[in-house]
Amino acid sequence: MISEWLNKDFQQYANRLIRQTRAGNSLGGYALKKRVERLIYLLQSAMYPSIYYEEPLKESFAEAAAGRIYQEAAMLLYEICTDVLPNCEGDGCADPEESISQAEKITRAFMESLPDIAAVLDKDITAAYDGDPAARSREEVMLAYPAFETITIFRLAHRLFELGMPLLPRMMTEYAHSRTGIDIHPGATIGEYFFIDHGTGVVIGETCRIGRHVKLYQGVTLGARSFDLDEQGHPVKGGKRHPDVEDRVVIYAGATILGGDVVIGKGSIIGGSVWLTSSVPPYSIIYNTAKSISVSQNRNEQ
Repeated sequence: MISEWLNKDFQQYANRLIRQTRAGNSLGGYALKKRVERLIYLLQSAMYPSIYYEEPLKESFAEAAAGRIYQEAAMLLYEICTDVLPNCEGDGCADPEESISQAEKITRAFMESLPDIAAVLDKDITAAYDGDPAARSREEVMLAYPAFETITIFRLAHRLFELGMPLLPRMMTEYAHSRTGIDIHPGATIGEYFFIDHGTGVVIGETCRIGRHVKLYQGVTLGARSFDLDEQGHPVKGGKRHPDVEDRVVIYAGATILGGDVVIGKGSIIGGSVWLTSSVPPYSIIYNTAKSISVSQNRNEQ
């Protein structure tokens, strides 16, 4: 009977399960995820308290309230750093004796860079407002556009990625992915005035380099064509795997562009559902015909 099994035999299977999954990991997965979500909320609130903060702020107290939010975000980031740095695996992990010092450096450098990140995001808001006739105001972009939430979190995570913080940047962008369906690796480099219209299903790989004034539509993939394997048949880490997109490129819905040696030249237009594994020159128009991909010149050269 099940009650007898639960009373006598279950523990041996529970023990085997814990050993198999290494469930005793000291990072505390669920709690860490919740702290990361809280950190994202605080960072968004520190930059845009009137948009994200859960309580209305009177204008006369706005700066003082923003200061408190900023301080709470900094302390939470420091605590996460001190937990993650000595307990992770792979690049960026710190010796336990060095983790506190490294956590302090990362926290201070990151928090001091928030005004610069906000300045870039202001240009992303402009790109969305100017690039979508349906946008009625900048506030609408910030409150109702999933791309703005994703790009905000990406730019925060990218800065932490630059600072060598392990794990946390990936958790931040995967949180955005789960909310919006837009998957941007924090290692990607993305220029100013970036806009993703609609957004669902967009994938941007780690080694992508995207220029300024680039616009993507839903379902676009900027991915890897293939992976080099080591002697054991495992993918070789690192290396340029994802394409580059130069300034003022528009990529329409469902286009797939693969390969680290691929460059989409400036001013180009990539049509919907195009599959590309080779570079295209500046000011090209790439589109599908019945049997093949056609290339023509973009007359709207800028």
